[in-house]
Amino acid sequence: QLQLVESGGGLVQLGGSLRLSCAASVFTLGSYTLGWFRQAPGKEREGVSCITTSGRTIAADSVAGRFTISRDDAKNTLYLEMNGLKPEDTAVYYCAAAPTNYCTTYRDHFDYWGQGTQVTVSS
Repeated sequence: QLQLVESGGGLVQLGGSLRLSCAASVFTLGSYTLGWFRQAPGKEREGVSCITTSGRTIAADSVAGRFTISRDDAKNTLYLEMNGLKPEDTAVYYCAAAPTNYCTTYRDHFDYWGQGTQVTVSS
């Protein structure tokens, strides 16, 4: 059973940066497409960014140019580098995994989810 654990969230000021990590408990993380999602209070969970097994990435328009997704399969870890943070980025951020080789921000594509980490951006 694949388990995912996020870390790195916290409180940051407008324009600040954070780096989220997602550690996986499976040896062959390299065979999974990985994604980051977020859910703000009162809103639905939305896709933020995704990376395939070959390193292809996509990002939501709202974060393109500010957030960068990456993976280190040797360390079984997924990352999300977030720069230029805005109050509207405030949400619980979740990592997710799918046993496929294509990217989407459609949440139902992903089978495994972490418990989430809170990111709060103050103005």
